[in-house]
Amino acid sequence: MPSRPDAATTARSAAELTDPVPAPTPAVVLFDVNETLSDMAPMATRFEDVGASPALAATWFASLLRDGFALTVAGARAPFAMIGAELLRTLLPADELDRSLDAAVEHILSGFGALPVHPDVPEGLRALAATGRRLVTLSNGSASVAEGLLARAALTSYVERLLSVEDAGAWKPAAAAYTYAAAQCGVQTQEMVLVAVHPWDVDGAGRAGLRTAWLNRGGMSYPAHFRRPDLEVPSLLDLADRLGSGLD
Repeated sequence: MPSRPDAATTARSAAELTDPVPAPTPAVVLFDVNETLSDMAPMATRFEDVGASPALAATWFASLLRDGFALTVAGARAPFAMIGAELLRTLLPADELDRSLDAAVEHILSGFGALPVHPDVPEGLRALAATGRRLVTLSNGSASVAEGLLARAALTSYVERLLSVEDAGAWKPAAAAYTYAAAQCGVQTQEMVLVAVHPWDVDGAGRAGLRTAWLNRGGMSYPAHFRRPDLEVPSLLDLADRLGSGLD
C-alpha cells in the first residue's frame, strides 16, 4: 500500500501550484520615441516661426495622439504624418500666419527632422547596451524619424531595430502593436520591457504582457486609472542601474 505524503511534502506541492512563475528577465528594452527619446520642446518654436502661438504645439500633439487612438479603436488607421498635417490645417489660425497654410504645415512638420534627444539619452543608451540587452524602438510615427533622431546623436549603433506601428496594423497602446514588436524581435512579450514617458503607453504594454518602466523625468504623479509600471525611474541611466541589478 503506497505511503501517504507527509505534511511538508503536501505543503510544498500546494505552493508549487499556487506560487506565480517568476517572469523572465527582459532581454529586449523597447523604447517609445516621441518625447521618450526625443525632446519635443523645440516644436513650440516652429509654431512661433509661422506666426502661431507656441502654446498651440502641445494642443496639436495631444490632438494628433487622440485621433490616432480613435482610428485604432474604430479598426482603421492613418499615418502619423497625415494626421499631423490635417490637424495643423484645422488648428493653425490661417489669417495670422506669416506664410501660406501649406508652407506653415510643412515648416512645422519638418521640425521632427531636427529634434534633439533628451540629455539623459546618450549616456543612458550606452549604459543599457552595456547590460547586454537588445535595444529596440517602437514608435507611432515613422521609423525614419527615429533613425534620424538617433543618427544626429550618434547613437544608431546602440539600437538593433527601429520599428513603427505603420507595419503593425494598429497604433500603440493596442496590444497588436506590442505583439508585433515581440514577433519582430523573436521573443515573447514577457521578455521585453517597454520604456516610455507616457502612462497610456506603459498601461497598454503591461496589458499586452510586457514588463514596463515609466520614465518620469518631471517628478509627476502616475494616473491611478492606468496599470502601474513595474519600474519608475527619473532617467535612462537610472533605468540601466535598476535593470543591472534585476527588474524585481
